[in-house]
Amino acid sequence: MHSKDLYRVLLSFDLEEFDLPNEYGAALPMSRQLAVTAQGMKILEPALSGLSLSATFFTTAFYAQQHPAQLQQLAGKHEIASHTFHHSSFTEDDIGHSRQILSAISGQAITGFRMPRLAPVSKALIAAAGYRYDASLNPTWLPGRYNQLSSSRTIYREGDLWIVPSSVTPRLRIPLFWLAFKNLPLWFIKKCSLDVLEKDGYLSLYFHPWEFAPLGDFKDTPFYIRRLCGQPMLKKLVAYLDWLKAIAVFETMDSFTRRREAATPANPPTGNRA
Repeated sequence: MHSKDLYRVLLSFDLEEFDLPNEYGAALPMSRQLAVTAQGMKILEPALSGLSLSATFFTTAFYAQQHPAQLQQLAGKHEIASHTFHHSSFTEDDIGHSRQILSAISGQAITGFRMPRLAPVSKALIAAAGYRYDASLNPTWLPGRYNQLSSSRTIYREGDLWIVPSSVTPRLRIPLFWLAFKNLPLWFIKKCSLDVLEKDGYLSLYFHPWEFAPLGDFKDTPFYIRRLCGQPMLKKLVAYLDWLKAIAVFETMDSFTRRREAATPANPPTGNRA
């Protein structure tokens, strides 16, 4: 087993409009979408501060424009990365435009990108817009969402762009993202997390701030999405992160990819499908 300083945790949150109910037939107005996410942030941020963790917030430029003070406060402790402009719509121009807006509001150089819903997008366009890494890959199979079982499980380089997949277990590719965390027992999540850390040396996780707002009123949204939310979700996450703090070091994706780049040969291999 590795020593703690060799294990890394890349904790990330997609800071976006809460448009998920609209996928299931609701007509949630934008004001409500923004309010739910802002409410979740008010619950989440003090807990992260209490744990003294650095995370990466993949933020839509639209949300940042509506909550600039909140984004600036986050930027003092965490990395800000791009989640395009709007969560529900996309044009190729949004890749570069969102980077410019987020940089202007946060004061940070924006080096990371994640596509909403982890949808496929041109890696060449992401690199051309000036990003160092793309975190839009979940190398697993989810019915009706994506099938990435043939994709690399671990970080790799594609040209000038680093691809940072979300973590899945080495053998069965059980995903360790937000939906699994909501629906699997904590002891099992911990076991899977240890498997990934021991195999890969790092863990890449992602959640959403809206998960920490009460979601019981959104009856059209499937139960497996709203079953654990608000304070119970926060309590479970804090217990998990506190456990991880004892065995690993938290690091932003920008820092992680910079260190990888410094340690990588000029012509690195592109992909590891273990």
